[in-house]
Amino acid sequence: MRHFFTTRMRIVMVVALVLAIALAVISSLTGSKFPQTVVQGILAPARAGVSKLAEGSQQLYNYIFKYEALLEENKELKAQLAAIEDQARDAYAIKQENERLRATLNLVETNEDYKLVDAYIIATSSVDWSNTFTINRGTNVGIEAGMCAITAYGELVGLVSEVGVNYAVVKSVLDSSLEISATIAASGHSGMVQGGYASGLSGLLRMNYLPSSAVIRNRDQVVTTGSTVYPRNLILGQVVDAGFDDTGVAKYALVEPAADVRSLEQVFIVTEYNAG
Repeated sequence: MRHFFTTRMRIVMVVALVLAIALAVISSLTGSKFPQTVVQGILAPARAGVSKLAEGSQQLYNYIFKYEALLEENKELKAQLAAIEDQARDAYAIKQENERLRATLNLVETNEDYKLVDAYIIATSSVDWSNTFTINRGTNVGIEAGMCAITAYGELVGLVSEVGVNYAVVKSVLDSSLEISATIAASGHSGMVQGGYASGLSGLLRMNYLPSSAVIRNRDQVVTTGSTVYPRNLILGQVVDAGFDDTGVAKYALVEPAADVRSLEQVFIVTEYNAG
């Protein structure tokens, strides 16, 4: 606010004050109103300046006060928004956990012959045609090489290939070296499923050795045929494309995996089941 009071303005105000005092004395001695009129005329600009200054100061004060109030309100709104976002995340996590628990319960009830060990994925690895992940359970809970891993929804994820006391490595269904006997549920046609990386189809599965006469439709579900390694009717995925192989005497189908292996957090190892 010191910019309002320049040196020139100070001089003008001092001169005006001196003239006002002088004219007031003259008016008192002579009884004339003329000096008073002159004083009013001289002081008028000064009064106007002071009035403008006061008005500007009031506006500045109001602006600063409102700005601080707005800042405080903005801070409170941000805090409320953050709290709401935290509650939404918590609610979503609880919902997801409840869905997993319901799915697990349904899996156990539907497959009473299954003995399951739950495990969490602690590391993943994907190099060339190999795709594996490591879980936090091992021989200490009965896990052995050759046992299959599934989701709570009965989707096949892979096969245990290496095991330690408190960990196990699972070769996922995306791994090109893993071959799984499977069936197209709608038609009953069988073939072998393996990861499609070797065929330039990373992220997909390829079902080979299908009969040339097989009618294959998109969205047909592909499930395990059943063996001493994989229980029957574990879900592998659904058909997204089909064609003839290089020989021209057999068909193949491209299958989108039912389980998103790359985003999984929890799996179940089938330690025992009725293969009959």
